[in-house]
Amino acid sequence: MNPLTNMKNVLKLSEHELQHGGKKSWHDMYKDSAWIFVAGFPYTLTEGDIVCVFSQYGEVVNINLIRDSKTGKSKGFCFLCYEDQRSTVLAVDNLNGIKILDRTLRVDHVADYKPPKENEKMDEETLRLYMEGCAPKPQLQHIKTEKKDSKSYR
Repeated sequence: MNPLTNMKNVLKLSEHELQHGGKKSWHDMYKDSAWIFVAGFPYTLTEGDIVCVFSQYGEVVNINLIRDSKTGKSKGFCFLCYEDQRSTVLAVDNLNGIKILDRTLRVDHVADYKPPKENEKMDEETLRLYMEGCAPKPQLQHIKTEKKDSKSYR
């Protein structure tokens, strides 16, 4: 599907969800991933520029700006990871379709981010982030239930 058509469909889906409500959101299918895909930005933007734009919706913990392997220049798209998955919903809903320097951004969820293959060049921490991901791990909280005395007081 044409990327511009895809972007417009995501905007229509979000608008429909706002108008008709409902308990389930189309974003729920991406609840296990804190990664988003961003495309269409100017080639002159750096990782820092992109983080500045996207950090208004949450703490950005990782960015993978795709570059040409020979020249090192940006290809105009990246993968970005938030600390909290809920930030991805805000970014997709609010930044998809905006214009930056006369270029229209396409922002969408990533269900299953695959890390880059250049693992031998990475330091230990970066490699760990790429392999494990950076979405918060769910923590199960045990709720203590107190047994109440079955005697009634009169």
